[in-house]
Amino acid sequence: MITFTCDVSQNEFLADGAGEVHAVITVAARDETAAGSGTGTGRPVPGPGETHGETHGDAPGAAEVIILDCSGSMEYPQSKIIEARRAAQAAIDALPDGVAFAVVEGTEQARVVYPERRELVTASAETRAAAGRAVARLRPHGGTAMGRWLRLTAQLMASRPDAIHHAILLTDGQNGESGRALEAALAACQGAFQCDCRGVGADWRVDELRQISTRLLGTVSLLREPAEMADDFRALVAKALARGVADVALRVWTPKGSTTRFLRQVSPEVDDLMPRAVEVNPFTRDHPTGAWAAGIREYHLCVDVPPADVGDERLAARVSLVVGGEVVTQARVRAVWTEDAELSTRIDGVVAHYTGQAELARAVQDGLAARRAGDEVSAVTLLGRAARIAAAADDGAMLDRLGKVVEIDDPVTGAVRLRHEVAKLDEMDLDAGSTLTVPAKR
Repeated sequence: MITFTCDVSQNEFLADGAGEVHAVITVAARDETAAGSGTGTGRPVPGPGETHGETHGDAPGAAEVIILDCSGSMEYPQSKIIEARRAAQAAIDALPDGVAFAVVEGTEQARVVYPERRELVTASAETRAAAGRAVARLRPHGGTAMGRWLRLTAQLMASRPDAIHHAILLTDGQNGESGRALEAALAACQGAFQCDCRGVGADWRVDELRQISTRLLGTVSLLREPAEMADDFRALVAKALARGVADVALRVWTPKGSTTRFLRQVSPEVDDLMPRAVEVNPFTRDHPTGAWAAGIREYHLCVDVPPADVGDERLAARVSLVVGGEVVTQARVRAVWTEDAELSTRIDGVVAHYTGQAELARAVQDGLAARRAGDEVSAVTLLGRAARIAAAADDGAMLDRLGKVVEIDDPVTGAVRLRHEVAKLDEMDLDAGSTLTVPAKR
């Protein structure tokens, strides 16, 4: 059984004439089965402004598809295809009996290499061994058409409609399809499965895999060496199998005359939820978040409301967590107008922290783009800003990544200098890791 709690961090006070309301919504999912052993995650007792709810019944089954890039480039060096086969075998071996699965070979076409039909098969000692033999026969050839890989995966998932659907996509190169073809494939696959993307080597595009992972509610990461694949695949499968609640959405209601300026996940990483919004009615939107395991996610909501008179209080938004169409927990975002400047100018610490984390991600991505374009002035300014925000948040991992692209003279002030020689893998690692955040201190 999973218990959800929902809490709000905000400064609800607005100055006379103001109408911009910010809040961070913290949603905690607690596995009550594990809670008794001290391994659960979340808050046992709701706090102020917090509600809680539970989901009951058996957890849905799991479905896993492993998508391996088998294009010709995977042959150079040969360790890539060797380790890709080993990683696929590791993922297959990690599947417990009863999980539905398949392996897809990705070239300029998409082919199910196991089972040899367009449907998922149930994991058992026999099917895992057969899948391993099929994977061992994979050889690099042909081109790269990721949209076709994703469409085939969606067809496979449709054979097990009641399962929690997850895929791993591994590539070492760039998509050979047009941007329009990939976008059409993503539109067709959105909501059909979640997809974690992994790039190995230095010849793939971070923005391309980020586009896929963002639309399909997954993650993107760099694997510097082929030997890293197997452990990473095992971890991805374990994380996917831990998800016991499917089809979770954030439902945001705003009153007449109000509009949602943005809603983005800010922890454990930055993710814009607005493009995936689905209208429930003229005042309400659902924002899909995929399947959940025990853990905490945080969301930054900004709402524009019509200004009211001093002393008035209004409900600026109501945020609900919806599981399988049922509201299980809810939080309220308030707006109170005041003449007290001390109250209205106070910035909530959690909101301030995650505003900075989102700005850091933009600064890194824009700074790297400026660097690639030869605009050194903008690159130094933006990457310096990123260093300053990372230092303020005590984000040592980000400072380490930044330090491989720029010389950081003073992280507190953001004084940096571009490095003349930067390994491409270091630049890609900084780009891919730009959306990872550190939690706010409370």
